[in-house]
Amino acid sequence: MSSRQFLIGQRIHIIGNSCSGKSTLGIRLAQTLDVPFVELDALNWEPGWVGLNGTNPEEFERRIQHATQGDGWVVAGSYSGFSQRVFWHRLETVIWLDLPLPQLVWKMLVRSWKRWRSQELLWGTNREQFWPQLMVWRKDESLLWWIVTQHQKKRRRLLAWSANSRWQHIRFVRLRSYEEVELYLKGVGISDKGI
Repeated sequence: MSSRQFLIGQRIHIIGNSCSGKSTLGIRLAQTLDVPFVELDALNWEPGWVGLNGTNPEEFERRIQHATQGDGWVVAGSYSGFSQRVFWHRLETVIWLDLPLPQLVWKMLVRSWKRWRSQELLWGTNREQFWPQLMVWRKDESLLWWIVTQHQKKRRRLLAWSANSRWQHIRFVRLRSYEEVELYLKGVGISDKGI
């Protein structure tokens, strides 16, 4: 085992609010550690924005189990109930991207606008709509509503999990800015590429 793997392990879960950079960091870590990258959104979303987590949770759990069956992987995304059931007992490190709310909102606006304008295909089946993301009165469609309402809830949950003896085998790393992300990555010997 290399010193880098000793510091962060080979089974890593990156958690954070929407638009915090989980997938970007996950791809970067997976490439550096030479392990598979697992994006939970890609396992969950079916055509027409149908989420397996709500419509077929057994299939979603089966997909997560299959994707994390090896000795090493980097998982990006929360889905905490599924994640804790399926792979947290084997997890080595949680990297928690706890970025400031205004930064997340700005990133959501920019990212959603770009994806909508370019008609980027997401997870092979869906395209993002920009204007519904802003309609906070339509909770099921508004990413802005989700980010704002989940921010403190996610913080409370992560703080509780990191203090829970059930998860004492896991290293919890809380990073509160992109600068802290870069410093952490340099500390574990991962080159500076930016997220």
